[in-house]
Amino acid sequence: MTMSNQDNQSADQLAFTRLNYILLIVGAVLILVGFLLMSGGGSDDPNVFSDAIFSTRRLTVSPIIIVLGYLTVLYSIMKKTGE
Repeated sequence: MTMSNQDNQSADQLAFTRLNYILLIVGAVLILVGFLLMSGGGSDDPNVFSDAIFSTRRLTVSPIIIVLGYLTVLYSIMKKTGE
C-alpha cells in the first residue's frame, strides 16, 4: 500500500516549483528587453543613411542580454525541484 501512496503523491506534484516559474518569467523579460534595445534607429528617408544602426547598444549590449535571457530560461527548465 505504501508504494501506491508514493505513486499518487509524485503524480500530484507539479513539474516546476515557484522558483522555476519566477526564473522563467525573468528570462522571458530579459529576452524582450534585449529585442527592444535592438529595435529602432531607422531613418524615415530611405536616401539618408543613419549610423545609429552600428551603436554599441545594438551590436553588443542587446545580444548579450538576449543570450542571458535564453540561458536563464534554459536554467529554469533544467533546474530540478528540491525534495
